[in-house]
Amino acid sequence: MPYLNRLLAGAALSAVAGLALAAQPATVRLDYMHTGNALNESYAIEQVVIEPLPWPGDMSKTIDTTNRGVNKVEVADAKTGKLLYTRGFSTVFGEWKSTEEAGKLTRGFHESVRFPKPDRPVKVRILKRDERNEFSVVWSLEVDTDAMDVVRKQEPAPAKPIAIRVNGPSEKKVDLLILGDGYTRADMAKFEAAARRLSDYLFTVSPFKERAKDFNVWAMAVPTQESGVSRPSTNTYHSSKLGARYDIFGSERYVLTVDNRALREIAQHAPYEFIEILVNNETYGGGGIYGQFSTAAADNDWANYLFVHEFGHHFAGLADEYYTSPVAYATGGARMEPWEPNVTALQDPANVKWKKFVTPGTALPTAWPKAEYEAHSREYQKIRAQLRKDNRPESEMSKLFKEDLAWTNALFSKAPNRKAVGAFEGANYEATGYYRSQQQCLMFDRSEAFCAVCSDAVQETIDLYAPR
Repeated sequence: MPYLNRLLAGAALSAVAGLALAAQPATVRLDYMHTGNALNESYAIEQVVIEPLPWPGDMSKTIDTTNRGVNKVEVADAKTGKLLYTRGFSTVFGEWKSTEEAGKLTRGFHESVRFPKPDRPVKVRILKRDERNEFSVVWSLEVDTDAMDVVRKQEPAPAKPIAIRVNGPSEKKVDLLILGDGYTRADMAKFEAAARRLSDYLFTVSPFKERAKDFNVWAMAVPTQESGVSRPSTNTYHSSKLGARYDIFGSERYVLTVDNRALREIAQHAPYEFIEILVNNETYGGGGIYGQFSTAAADNDWANYLFVHEFGHHFAGLADEYYTSPVAYATGGARMEPWEPNVTALQDPANVKWKKFVTPGTALPTAWPKAEYEAHSREYQKIRAQLRKDNRPESEMSKLFKEDLAWTNALFSKAPNRKAVGAFEGANYEATGYYRSQQQCLMFDRSEAFCAVCSDAVQETIDLYAPR
């Protein structure tokens, strides 16, 4: 059990020192550059790394059956072509490509894929969905993980992981790593408290609540010199270890990091399959990229919601179901059937993707008080924008959010299809042409529960990592 012995250097982790199962293969990380613009993209290898800890996943569940993500990685035997490992994912580049900036210049983004170390040379393929929504290969290279130029020696861990919740060996559990950014050495107790508070809340929300025993949760933060992360729209700049910041792609509430190298070099010192980054800020904000990471402002009044909502994007590939808030990237154009499980273009109502959940007798599309909701939302968004423009105290924004949710709850409580599963027009950032399965879901507004379709998608992901 050398990997756990190294990891459990602190007394807080000593209780789990006996949890390892049979020896796991090493973890391989392929780092590469993904460059391009709105019309073109290309890939170039940077390095192959053997991470310090063994593979955290179940070696009997190496093939992804969920069919989610814009991209997919395939690892195949170089000689026979036999698939050894697959996972779907999306990228920051994929979102940036739809922005106005991508039509003007070319940019590069650092990315990584991780997989269990094979005992033979392999072919690693990156696939992308085409216009038919099918995966096709966009980059392929042969990798020998025993080659001389593979990086095998790492710097010591810059911080000790904290065991927040441990239910068994990593190989049989979903490993969630909570990273902190913008926390000084004096803020470390605050970070740990936030990680415990928000992860505890996650497991009060179904279906995470019912599957809580299938998760391990770890936390780690490398101290920064100043508290908080950058928020350029208010001329606030801080150096931070993960490079997380607000105003990504010009959206004031969008928080991501584009420093993937820094993220992976810190995260590699703890077992993980999923990452949520807590930023030490009060301002409302967060983000989530499927199969990469999610973020949340830990000090905001709505941190509980942010943590779960953004994790829904990262963990299960859930789409945003709202459509009246401005977003950072371009929407519109042809209404293709989304790959995300919780929204649809409803091209074939008789075979809607969540057919098994549709309430018997419910019409598709399904009636809801859409016009009234949109009229209210237009006024609400004007007030929200003005509060940000005037840089008003965050308490005023929180009050507005609370009032908006109360108004929405009151409106929906009187709607005839309030509890029905159907196809409600307005989702995926579009007022028309895309549909969600229920009137309310925490992927639609700041309510506290997933709809049935989102809940099922979360369960399917848990089963991929911690099968029942």
